Amino acid sequence: MKRIGILISGRGSNCEAIAKNVLAGNIPGAEIAAVIANRTSAAGLDIARGMGLEAIALPSRGLDREAYDAQLIGELNARNVDLVCLAGYMRLLSASFIRAFPMRILNIHPSLLPAFPGLDAQHQAFDYGVKISGCTVHFVDEHLDHGPIILQAPVPVLMGDTADTLSSRILLEEHKIYSEAIRIVISGRYRIEGRTVILEG
Repeated sequence: MKRIGILISGRGSNCEAIAKNVLAGNIPGAEIAAVIANRTSAAGLDIARGMGLEAIALPSRGLDREAYDAQLIGELNARNVDLVCLAGYMRLLSASFIRAFPMRILNIHPSLLPAFPGLDAQHQAFDYGVKISGCTVHFVDEHLDHGPIILQAPVPVLMGDTADTLSSRILLEEHKIYSEAIRIVISGRYRIEGRTVILEG
């Protein structure tokens, strides 16, 4: 059984979607070890507790990145976490954290990377006038929104869309492909050649 640690900062809707799929048996061989938030006010903590999951508030305010990430590594290792999933986690990870979990950290980003990395990607895409946006699940490396891509889902920009309506439709696709990407990684049926994730079987 592979143990998943989910990191959140806010409402945790992707965390909830992942947890529902794990609890329903839709990601074979996976279990949620813990949900950890860097903000005590994160609504996702209460949602996780309501689902019977261990939910931990580990406040990051006032701590530098290395000091905080050392605490975070300790919490994850204490729970024998195999795979770390970032689900609306709003802190940049230190190099030491990424080295502690090499190619074992996943992130979901609300654009078709490499387009529109960083914050407010949906608004960036809308303001740029793209016709198709979407979302990306990728491995995390030491560069922002940069690691090898596992899955992507396109979302068309419709006439009459606003940045908020587009964001809502992208989020629905995030909830689908994140769990599917986790299933792929947990199964081990993939290999990485250069930047390309090749799915097997």
